[in-house]
Amino acid sequence: MAQTEKKGGLLRKSSASKKPLKEKVVLMYDEIFMTEDPSKCNPRFWEELFLMKVNLEYLEGKLEALDGEELMKIKDNINCLFQHCIQALGEEHPIRVVNALQTLCALIRGVHQKNKSTSGFDIINMLVGFDKAELCMKNLMESLDSLLCAEGSESLKSLCLKLLLCLVTVTDNISQNTILEYVMINSIFEAILQILSSPLSRREHGYDAVVLLALLVNYRKYESVNPYIVKLSIVDDEATLNGMGLVITQALSEYNRQYKDKEEEHQSGFFSALTNMVGSMFIADADEKISVQTNEAILLALYEAVHLNRNFITVLAQSHPEMGLMTTPTSPIPMTPVTPLGTTPPSSDDEHRLHSGKLCLIILTCIAEDQYANAFLHDDNMNFRVNLHRMPMRHRKKAADKNLPCRPLVCAVLDLMVEFIVTHMMKEFPMDLYVRCIQIVHKLLCYQKKCRVRLHYTWRELWSALINLLKFLMSNETVLLAKHNIFTLALMVVNLFNMFITYGDTFLPTPSSYDELYYEIIRMHQNFDNLYSMVLRLSTNAGQWKEPASKVTHALVNIRAIINHFNPKIESYAAVNHISQLSEDQVLEVVRSNYDTLTLKLQDGLDQYERYSEQHKEAAFFKELVRSISINVRKNLAFNTLSQELLLKEFSTIS
Repeated sequence: MAQTEKKGGLLRKSSASKKPLKEKVVLMYDEIFMTEDPSKCNPRFWEELFLMKVNLEYLEGKLEALDGEELMKIKDNINCLFQHCIQALGEEHPIRVVNALQTLCALIRGVHQKNKSTSGFDIINMLVGFDKAELCMKNLMESLDSLLCAEGSESLKSLCLKLLLCLVTVTDNISQNTILEYVMINSIFEAILQILSSPLSRREHGYDAVVLLALLVNYRKYESVNPYIVKLSIVDDEATLNGMGLVITQALSEYNRQYKDKEEEHQSGFFSALTNMVGSMFIADADEKISVQTNEAILLALYEAVHLNRNFITVLAQSHPEMGLMTTPTSPIPMTPVTPLGTTPPSSDDEHRLHSGKLCLIILTCIAEDQYANAFLHDDNMNFRVNLHRMPMRHRKKAADKNLPCRPLVCAVLDLMVEFIVTHMMKEFPMDLYVRCIQIVHKLLCYQKKCRVRLHYTWRELWSALINLLKFLMSNETVLLAKHNIFTLALMVVNLFNMFITYGDTFLPTPSSYDELYYEIIRMHQNFDNLYSMVLRLSTNAGQWKEPASKVTHALVNIRAIINHFNPKIESYAAVNHISQLSEDQVLEVVRSNYDTLTLKLQDGLDQYERYSEQHKEAAFFKELVRSISINVRKNLAFNTLSQELLLKEFSTIS
C-alpha cells in the first residue's frame, strides 16, 4: 500500500501518477483567499475552520505571496477571519481557542511581512478594518487578559504571550506600531504581574512575560504617558518583584553558564550574574573571544525595573544561596528558552557587546545613585560572596577564587570596575564605557563621604588601576586624540584622586589607608609628572585641546603639591640614613612625620555629580536597542515552537 506523506499543506501519495490532495484546512484557506464570502456557500464555515489543525506555514506563505492589490481584494475576508478568531477565543472548548490563537499569530506575521514598509495604520486596516478596530481590539485584549489570568491551560497562556509578542513586534520601531495604542488602552499589566507572582506560571511563562513588559514600557515612552511605565513604577508587591528578579536571575545565569566554560562553579543571584556578565562582556584580545548570545531583552527588563521602581532594588538581597544568606528557594526556577527571545546571535564584531556592556554600566549607574540601594550595598551586616569573571592576562595568574571573602556588595561593584579598567586598555578604546565606569566609582565614593561609611576595601588596587589608565592615555596620546577627548576621562581620574586626598579621612577605613594613598602617589609620581607635562604642553598651545587640557592642569595642583612636598624629604631621609632605596615602611614614616607642613588647596565640587537622565542623554541608544530587540524577538518567535503537536496534547479529545 502506498505511503502517505504531508508536505506544504498537501497530502501526497508515493505514486507519481496520483494528483496531490490538499488538506481540508488548506482548501478552506484557499476559499478565504477568494473574493467571495466563504460562509455564503457553507454557513458553518467559520465554526468548522477552528476545529481544523492550523497550517501556519501555508497560511503565512499564502499571505506573503500576494501583492498589495491582491491583498486589498480579499481584505474583507481577512477582516472577517480576524474577527471570527477573536470570537473563537471566547469558546469553551480549548481546541477552538488554540486554533484561533495560532491563526491570529499567522495573520499578524503574514500581514506584517507583506506590509514591512507601511505604517501600523495600514496593518490595522488590513487585519481588522478601521471602522471595527476599537471594538475588535478591545475584545481581543479582554480575551487575552482572561486567558492569562485563568486557572486553565498553561499552553494557552504560552500561546497568548506569543500572540502578544507578535502584536508588539509587528514593526521594527515599536513606537510606530499603532496597534499598541489598543494595548495601552486595554492594559494587560495586571495579568503580567500575576504570572510573575505565581511560582508555576512564572516557571512556564516568566521569561516571555518579562520580555513583553520591557517592550511595552518602551512604547512612545518620551512622547506620551505610557500606562505601563506608570504602573511599573509603583509596584510594591514583594512576591511580584521577587518573581521578576528570579526570571532575570535565571536568564543572566544562563548567559554566565554558557560563557564560563572554564569555570565550574554555578552562579546564583542576579547581582552576581549581572556583575559577572559585565566582567565577561568584553575581552581585549580578539583571539580569546568566546561568542555567546547576549540577552539584551533581559538586560533591558532589568534596567527598566531598576530605573523605574525603587522597590525593585530589594531583590538584590534575594536568590543568593551560595552566600549562605538563604536556603535554596522552594519555588520553581523559571525556565529560559533554548533560543531566548530578544537575544542577539553571537557575532564577530563588538557592536552588540558594546551595547550590552553599556546597558550593564547604565544599570549600575542607576544603582550607584540610589540612596536605598547604596545603604544596602554598603551594609556591613549583609555580606556576600561574588565570584567575578577575571580575564586571563599575560601579566597575572588566574585566581583560583576557592575561598572568596564575604563582604558588602559594594566591594564586588568596585572589584568589577577595577577589573574593567585593567582589562580594556586596547586599540579600539571604549571611551564611553570608561567614562561610565569612573562615574560609578565616583558616585559610590560620594555616598561614602556623605554617610561617612568606612569601607574595608583594598583601595590600592583601585589606585593602581587608575594610575595605569592615565599611563595608557599618555602612551597612546596621538592615536586616542584622533578619536576621543581623552582629557575628559583624565580629569575624572585625577578628580577621583582629589576626592581621596580631600575627603579620604572621612571614608577610608583607617589612618594607615590614607598614608598608603600618599605612598602610591609618591611611588608613581613619574606618571603624574608626565601627565602634567602633556596637559601643560597642550594647554599653552592654541589648539582644540587647550581648554580641556587646562582643566586637568588645574586639577593636578594638590597631587603635584604632595609629590613636591614629600619627595625632597624622602631623599633627605635616605641621605641622612645612608639608605640607597627606602622600604615602604620607611617612606610611610616620612609621610606621617611631614603631614603638618603640607599645604593643599580646597577644591570645590569634588563630591557633586550630574544625575543620570535617560531622556536627555540616552534616548537614541535605547531607541536603537529596543529596535534591535524587537527584530530579534520577532525572528526568534518565528522559530519557536508554535506547532500544535505539543499544544494539543492537553486537548487530545473533543468533548
